[in-house]
Parts: sequence; C-alpha cells; structure tokens
Amino acid sequence: MNMNVSTAPKSYTTTQPALVVSQVEKIYGGSDTTTRALAGVNLTVQPGEMVAIMGPSGSGKSTLLNCVATIDAPTAGSVVIGGQDTSSLSQKQLAAFRRESLGFVFQDSNLLDTLTARENIALPLSIGRVNVNQIQERVTRVATMLGVTEVLDKYPHQMSGGQRQRVAAARAIVTNPTLILADEPTGALDSKNARILLECFERLNTTQQATVLMVTHDEYAASWCQRVIFIRDGKLFTELVRGDKSRREFFDRIIEVVAAIGGDVDAR
Repeated sequence: MNMNVSTAPKSYTTTQPALVVSQVEKIYGGSDTTTRALAGVNLTVQPGEMVAIMGPSGSGKSTLLNCVATIDAPTAGSVVIGGQDTSSLSQKQLAAFRRESLGFVFQDSNLLDTLTARENIALPLSIGRVNVNQIQERVTRVATMLGVTEVLDKYPHQMSGGQRQRVAAARAIVTNPTLILADEPTGALDSKNARILLECFERLNTTQQATVLMVTHDEYAASWCQRVIFIRDGKLFTELVRGDKSRREFFDRIIEVVAAIGGDVDAR
C-alpha cells in the first residue's frame, strides 16, 4: 500500500460506498453458552455521510463498531470499507489498512502522554513513513482546521479535555482516511466542549467530505448527524434521516425513538 497519500481531501466521484456491512453476525462463547451480539446486521454508509449509531445497553452497537474497525472479526457476514473486503486481509495488511484507511476518536482521546500534540497528530504519518516536510504541512493544516494550533507544543496533561479530543480528531483525519470511527467522543466532555467538538466534526464533514460513523448514547450528539441508526438485540431497529429538519426537530425525533426502544440508551 502507498502510505504517502495526498494532502488534498479525497474526491468522491464514484458511487462506491465508504462502508458496506452485509449480514454481519457476531457470536461469543462456546457450544454450551453462546451470546449472539449481532444477528445479521446490514448497513451502508455513503462517502461524506455523518451517521450515528444508538441503542440500549447490550444492543450490539459497540460490537458493530469493533467489527467495522477490524478490531474484532465477524462470525459471519462481511465488512467492506472503500471497496476493500477486510476479511481478505492478513494481520499485517489489516494493521496497514487501519493506519491508512481508518481514523479513530475515543471517549478518553487515547493520546500518548509522552508526546506533544504535534507529535501525537504526526504519529500515524511517521509510522507510515511520510516525508518529514509533508508531515509538518499536514499537521499544521489539520490543527488549524480544528483550532488546536495553540497547543501543538503542549503535552496532553497541559490541555483541556476539549482540546485533547480535538487533537485526537486531528490525528484521526491527518491520514485522510476513508472512514472516521468515533466511539462516544463527547462522553467525557462538558456541554461547551462537546458542542465545540461536534462543530469540528460537522466542519470536517461539510468542508472536507469526511465520512463519520459515531457510536453515542447522547441524543444531542446524534442530532448533529444526517442519519441515526438504532440497534436493539443485535439487529437494526429503525433509522432516522434528518433531511431538511432543524437540529432541534431532529433531536426531538431521536428522543421519541429512544423512548420507543426502551428509553435506556447508554454507552454500552
């Protein structure tokens, strides 16, 4: 794989989906005791979409995210990202594929404490052996886009929670990935910093055509997306499409589905 990818945003001139999940099942346990975490899930995400996944505790949403992230392998079915069937890749190829095609934002940012923000953002490019001059150019570009240039030379403990999450988002997009996977990205933030982070995601989505798949328990965070997928008992329950609704109207519809699905929508 060519790790020295272009600094320009990807141009999606084809109709190839960013993600296709086909009949994915995930079963844990042995012959005596088994748990079916996913039961034939189908999901397609188009390039440039921002999609949220919600569901009650134990519904399978985190398992689905892990399968999409290639952290966990489905028991059955397939996960195709940017046209690549991930099941056909060796462990070495999977590691390169994650680095090149996927960006990750976690609840606790997962920044390396011994590296500055600049070094954290640059890490996936350094591992991919991108030219040093190009690394600095790309780090500066994404840091400017996400408003974290003032903390580039600070360590994580010197930043606020919101700044750490935006640095994590910068690290996630610096490789120009096919898909950004966000796992409860606002879960540890106060309302002000959550809004700032969501505004950053929205900006990335609208100006850079970034494709975002977000697992969240937060109806407010989900209302920033164009589509919300609800999972219950390992299956797709329903979906909402924002369309021309205001964010407030979409938020109200999300609340209605949360109540219908059981009301107890949480992180896991």
